[in-house]
Parts: sequence; C-alpha cells; structure tokens
Amino acid sequence: MDMAKDLRGRKALPARPLRLAAAMATAGLLLTLTACQDDGADRADDGRASIVAPGRPGEKSRTLTPEQAAEAKPDDSPNAADHSYVQRMIEHHRQALTMSALAPERAATDPVKRLAERITAAQKPEIGAMQKWLALHPAPAAGTGTAAPGHGDGHAHDHGAMPGMATEQQLKELSDARGADFDRLFLKLMTAHHEGALTMAGEALAGGNNPAVEEMANEVVATQSAEIHRMRGMG
Repeated sequence: MDMAKDLRGRKALPARPLRLAAAMATAGLLLTLTACQDDGADRADDGRASIVAPGRPGEKSRTLTPEQAAEAKPDDSPNAADHSYVQRMIEHHRQALTMSALAPERAATDPVKRLAERITAAQKPEIGAMQKWLALHPAPAAGTGTAAPGHGDGHAHDHGAMPGMATEQQLKELSDARGADFDRLFLKLMTAHHEGALTMAGEALAGGNNPAVEEMANEVVATQSAEIHRMRGMG
C-alpha cells in the first residue's frame, strides 16, 4: 500500500476523536458560563457563576464550579512521543536541506533544481517552528522517566536510527555526482528520505498528545506526500 496515501487516509481525517469530543464539551461549558454570566440565572451559593456541563446522550447535565470545569479541560501537554518527534525531525529536515543545497551546482535538469528549492523553502521554516516549540516545551531532563530514550538533552543522537536518513557514504556519492547521475541519485535518496518522514509523522500522530505537534506532523504528511508523488513522476 502506498505509504503517503495510507497516512493521509489514516490520520489527517480523524484528529483524535476523544480530544475533539472533550474540546467540544469544554466549548459547551464556556458557552454555558457566558450565558450564566449574562443573565445571572445560575449562581452558586457563594455568589460565583455556576457552570452547567451538558451530559452525554441519555445523561443529565451537571453543575460544576469554575475550578471543576478547569479540571475537566483535556490535558494536551507534550509527552515523550511529541518531544522525540520534534527533536528527531529537526535533524531529519537538516539532512534534507544539506542534500537540496547540492542541487543548484550539480543537477542536470530544472525540475530537480526547482524541487530542491521547494524542499528548502518548506523545511527551513519548519525547522524554525520546531525549534520555537522546543524552547516553549523543553524536554524533561534525562532520568525523569518521561523523555524519549536518547533524547533527554534536547539533541537527537542516533541519526542512523531515523527512517529514511541517508548514510554518510550515500551523501558522499551524491556530493560527487554530476548531471543525470546526480538527478537519479537525488530523487532516489530524497524519496526514501520523505518516506521516512512520513513514518515518523505517523508515529507522532499515533502516540503524541500535543495539538501543535499534531499540526506539524500533519503538515509534513501533506507536503511530503505531494513531493513523493512528484518525484516518482520525475524518476
């Protein structure tokens, strides 16, 4: 089965039903709170606004205090899968930029050169966004039991374990190639590289918990799936 089609069909559609249901419930709470504040109809004994939480089908609504409503808000804090994905994908993207930087002087055809330009234009800002995310959500210190193995200090060490990464020998061969040979090798390596990114994004979408990381992973799936299709047509 085509990996790109599988990922698009598998995750981009249902974005965490449980989280979505919880978010909708929270939105309902906020709307109810606004209404209560406007008309003053529902007040707790101490004079504070009470919040009516709509029940599930067949169940009665519940009246909550503001503190209880806050506790009911879904927890979307980053977990180990989120941190691992962001840390590793930064390194994954950097290798794609390294490969793409070779194209202007070595590629034989304009389509390959334009593809390299598009990859750079897409992935360089994504690296910046992921770095900003890490600054806002530092990875837990090593030994806390919450960081992904090998990534507790904020750096991805085991690059070879990341799917799709080119080896040092492959990078050397790409750097030494010129013309049509470069084009063929670039398309081969970059297609594998993108497929690896889809694998990593799928893992993050399956195991992560943070909406921002989910959004970044979905963007990778959308962008790199399209580029895989384009590269297969060029090969």
